[in-house]
Amino acid sequence: MNRFLDKFRMAVPGSPAGTGTQGATDRAWGPLDLTDDGIVLLDAKFAITDANALALELLQSALSAAGGREIWDVLPEEIAEQYQAATEQALGKSARHTFVAHQKFADSWIEYTFRRHAPGYIVNLRDIGATQRVQQLLANSERYNQLIFEANPNAMWVFDAVTLRIFAANQAAVSFYRTPRTTFVTLSVSALFPDGDAGALLDSLNANTAGKGVKPELSLCKQQKMDGQQVLVELAWSRIDWHDQQAVVVSVADISQRHLADSALRRANTAFEQTLAAQQNELKSAQHDLLAFTQAISSDLQDSLHAADGFSVRLAEKYSAVLDEPGRHYVQRIQASIRQLSKLVDDLRTLSQLSQRSGPAEVFDLVPACQMLVTELRKRDPGRVVTIEMQASLLLVADKNVLVTALACLLENAWKFTSKKTEAWIKLGLIPGKMPGELILEMSDNGAGFDPVYSGQLFKAFQRLHSSADFPGNGLGLAIVKRVAELHGGSAWAESGDQAGASFFMSLAGASASVAVLADTLP
Repeated sequence: MNRFLDKFRMAVPGSPAGTGTQGATDRAWGPLDLTDDGIVLLDAKFAITDANALALELLQSALSAAGGREIWDVLPEEIAEQYQAATEQALGKSARHTFVAHQKFADSWIEYTFRRHAPGYIVNLRDIGATQRVQQLLANSERYNQLIFEANPNAMWVFDAVTLRIFAANQAAVSFYRTPRTTFVTLSVSALFPDGDAGALLDSLNANTAGKGVKPELSLCKQQKMDGQQVLVELAWSRIDWHDQQAVVVSVADISQRHLADSALRRANTAFEQTLAAQQNELKSAQHDLLAFTQAISSDLQDSLHAADGFSVRLAEKYSAVLDEPGRHYVQRIQASIRQLSKLVDDLRTLSQLSQRSGPAEVFDLVPACQMLVTELRKRDPGRVVTIEMQASLLLVADKNVLVTALACLLENAWKFTSKKTEAWIKLGLIPGKMPGELILEMSDNGAGFDPVYSGQLFKAFQRLHSSADFPGNGLGLAIVKRVAELHGGSAWAESGDQAGASFFMSLAGASASVAVLADTLP
């Protein structure tokens, strides 16, 4: 080793000529520069005789400035003052001495290892900044964990996984169990359980021997305070390493009040469900009775109206010759009133039975249904000229039965309020809604329109904004439209400028879903 080191010894002031491989300012190390440590060679008086490049970098000194000086003069003053005496004293007794020092200026941590080696010493310098930072982080983490443990509002305690002795408890545990900390940390786990029965915890502990990192176990149990009071708690535990000791940390949450509240809530929910079920049964019974009553009344009314209409027809046919003009006018008014009342009964029955008439959604085209309804309207008023505008196809997914009923009401409404227009038009279309899959059915006309102030009243039953002398009707058509929209998860509304026509809208939730696929099933 001496011969190896001598080969790379540098020339220092006062050294005999030829003892170094080259001058103090220009040198080549060779093998010593391949090491991961800085290496400094000292003589018996701790003067530097040689150093590799890494050592000079860690010493923050040039080769020419360091050679021949004591290493304590090259090191920062605070390090020399703190470690020189102790190091030289230690090397007088042993062959090796190590210390770690922080260089404040460079903010670095260097490990210095001095070894005796004739005719002086070898010093290894190692930058351990990364290691020191990790250790500092670990120390900080441990300190933070201790602070979190102590400040946790839940009672927490730690016990030895082997002896089952408690050796740590936070302030919340001291307060919860009403036990001084000095007493707490001498207890066995069983002391915290009624009658010393910690079986559930210990059985779970023995069943889970996988060690730390396992998901915490949770259980409901009772805990006993030192004054004998027992409380229901939620107990959570997990295996941990506590200062290199196999331990179990336990967190305790008092759920006595929550348990009482949960019990009361369950009783209230049970009572509510029973009450709701009874009310639902009453509602179903009332709806059934109402439906039966509506059907009976409408049937009886229609029978009576049919009979009255028949008599009025026979009266007009058989006695028209003997009736004067006022008499014939009265017969016509009787027949008109019968037709109006019959229409009212039909609409009331339709409105009351919409929920029962609704069926599953299906894909269909509105255009054929609209064409059939318009044909019936033209037959009823053959002298009218009304332009109907709509796309060639209006595919959607909906309850066809009730939606066609709503479409008929909208067409009747538009047909009626355009009756005073010489060039009337009605437009029907589908537009995308704001929600995914939603479609909006829109019907517009150039009819009488309405005051927008009253738009909120239009869809209420028996609400009319125009005189029956100008536009006859019973005020139920738009109520039916609104109910059909609600059955489809949507709503109905209207827009108009006074005397500038009107537009009616029905939003239909999910009406466009899968239409493209389902359209292939149409004939």
